[in-house]
Amino acid sequence: MAERQHGRVRGVVVAVGILAVCFGAAGCSGSGAALDQDARAGDPVETLHRAADTLVEAGSSKARTSMEMATGGTRVTIRGRGVYDYRRQLGRLKVMLPQDPAGTSKHRPITELLAPGALFMKNRGAGVPADKWVRVDTATLTDGNLVTGGATDPFAAAEVLRGTRTATYVGRTEVAGTAVRHYRGTADLGRAAHHASAGNKGPLAAAAKGFATARVPFDVYLDDEGRIRKIRHRFSFLNGQQKGTVAVASTTLLYDFGVATDVRLPAAGDIYAGRIAEE
Repeated sequence: MAERQHGRVRGVVVAVGILAVCFGAAGCSGSGAALDQDARAGDPVETLHRAADTLVEAGSSKARTSMEMATGGTRVTIRGRGVYDYRRQLGRLKVMLPQDPAGTSKHRPITELLAPGALFMKNRGAGVPADKWVRVDTATLTDGNLVTGGATDPFAAAEVLRGTRTATYVGRTEVAGTAVRHYRGTADLGRAAHHASAGNKGPLAAAAKGFATARVPFDVYLDDEGRIRKIRHRFSFLNGQQKGTVAVASTTLLYDFGVATDVRLPAAGDIYAGRIAEE
């Protein structure tokens, strides 16, 4: 069983093409008056500590994700789109893998289901039947699935802000036509894990130990109701293949709050139980 789980976890990074595909080869600010008014509204650190709870109050939203990875002279971007239910902590994303230099991709989009402590992937390839899902315990991943899935879980992205150590208010701007307040700061993954919901404690604690540093710089944009409209994290982890540091910029856009989600997890019989081959 341990060997089987190890095979699943080892194959996940290859599943989304993050290491094998990527590295196997080589605002406008508002007026000064508006800034001063917002600056008096409250402590930025405390405001960001509450951001995840505000999403739970909002219920659900659509999400677009972008993950840019760079090491040496290689840079790739993985994009995703889907919906997320913050009250149930369930999401569904379709992740598009990067194209090759010719402008095509040999990989079909991967469907991902996000759940507390788990990641389910379909269209995994590498010997997994087309109608089966691969399940991964995110607490066993050294990045807590902040990077591995090719998209950061939207609620986990918000819960990273529970670990905010320092933050400053930058000013007003717009995201997709919505007026927002821009904050910039640094979060500590260990502190985020301590204050996170039960489903994200294990994954964030794993990330705090597995990343090159537990300090995560971020930029986040909140609307006037305190909901996250855009968040960008900058992660750093060690690439075991080339023994170098990989810089990751993960951006999540949230919109259409209150949208119907209807995310359903796979039945036990639909989850692949065999060994996952590396590509």
